[in-house]
Amino acid sequence: MNRRSFLRNAGHGFGGIALASLLADDGKLFAGERDPLAPKKPHFEPTAKRVIFLFMSGGPSQMDTFDPKPGLTKLHGQKLPESFGPVKTRRGVDKNKLLASKRTFKKHGECGTEVSDWFPHLSKCVDDLCVLRGCHGDSVTHPESVYLMNTGSILMGRPSMGAWVAYGLGSENRNMPAFVVLPDPGGWPKGGAPAWGNGFLPTTYQGTLIRGGSTPVLNLDRPSGVSLEQQKRTLDFIREGNQDHLAVRAGDSELEARIAAYELAFRMQIHAPEVVDLASESKETKTLYGLDRKESAEFGTRCLLARRMVERGVRFVQLYCGDTNGWDAHSDLEGNHGKLCLQSDQPIAGLLTDLKRRDLLKDTLVIWGGEFGRTPMTEGTTGRDHNPHGFCMWMAGGGVKGGRVIGATDEIGLRAATDKTHVNDIHATILHLLGFKHTRLTYRHNGRNERLTDNAGEVIQAAIG
Repeated sequence: MNRRSFLRNAGHGFGGIALASLLADDGKLFAGERDPLAPKKPHFEPTAKRVIFLFMSGGPSQMDTFDPKPGLTKLHGQKLPESFGPVKTRRGVDKNKLLASKRTFKKHGECGTEVSDWFPHLSKCVDDLCVLRGCHGDSVTHPESVYLMNTGSILMGRPSMGAWVAYGLGSENRNMPAFVVLPDPGGWPKGGAPAWGNGFLPTTYQGTLIRGGSTPVLNLDRPSGVSLEQQKRTLDFIREGNQDHLAVRAGDSELEARIAAYELAFRMQIHAPEVVDLASESKETKTLYGLDRKESAEFGTRCLLARRMVERGVRFVQLYCGDTNGWDAHSDLEGNHGKLCLQSDQPIAGLLTDLKRRDLLKDTLVIWGGEFGRTPMTEGTTGRDHNPHGFCMWMAGGGVKGGRVIGATDEIGLRAATDKTHVNDIHATILHLLGFKHTRLTYRHNGRNERLTDNAGEVIQAAIG
């Protein structure tokens, strides 16, 4: 006997009915008590209903993309001045010479935000971008920093941000997962699947990997020789058994999640292929995303898939740019970043443009960034090492105030210096835009109310429109 069973049975169930009504009004009760992905209300009226996170795996260089540093140019070829103090780096490059950027920065849009010439298409969208130039994190290594950016902790095993959003909001589309991951076909980010895992949250909330083509989800197709009617009968039989099993195990979230997963998988067999089928998209739209260019066609396809998914009610789409090494330019930064910018610039600009003209950008939050930035000191003669002490990200749409630059690194781009934003602050801001007080979106685990931002995080008020 537990509290829910007691209240349900007491007074012919009137106590349970009253409690269920109160909890439902507060958005704290799953619809039907057994559907973990039922739509839920946030704490207050949100400006963003969904998120697309464009993750630049490997760590893009801030001083070569969105954070021009003329001071670094003046000190090019010199050692780091002692006034900057000791620096923790991954490969001991703190004694190496400073390396100026070879890129040209120009002001764009009405806001005049400076952007590198690596982004000729994205520079036209700067009036929609809120650029965060004072970001910083906690680790100089890839896996820990990937986990921090995705889960709020450098430790593996915490729930990812997408899982938290799915847990907090549920799904708008009962035929698709609430949280979808579109990995780079060249390889997963360092740290792997825990970056989109559910951690201690029920398994329903983990990210679902989806690809383009006729098999968007592995092992989703009906077995050969099994008809649709046969499969329906089999699943109905399984569901009846599961419900009988659950009836004497009320509140078993893992069992509820497994039942929901069976049912979602069946619905996805019907609906997922349509979502990833681009045949209905116009030639103009495909060109907008760069599908007509070899360099950008693959990433452009995934950006277009992301738009189709949020258009159909997926809450959180995580889209990775860069294979296992990605933007990790320890050597030949020009070649590495040049290739990845050519791959991603037009598709990202196309995504923002397409969302805006479909009236989706106003309530779709788009985020760009990697796990950290790069050092102003050279590694070898042409590369840069990892730098979590200061880097750059941007957000657009979903209630973000566009055409703004918030924060700054020091004169050479080494450390966040003014209006600094820790990764926990970025997470707190994302949750705020989605209608959550980040201190109240919690899950009870091992006797503690856990949350994405742990015991830190402040909303970046200057970023909110």
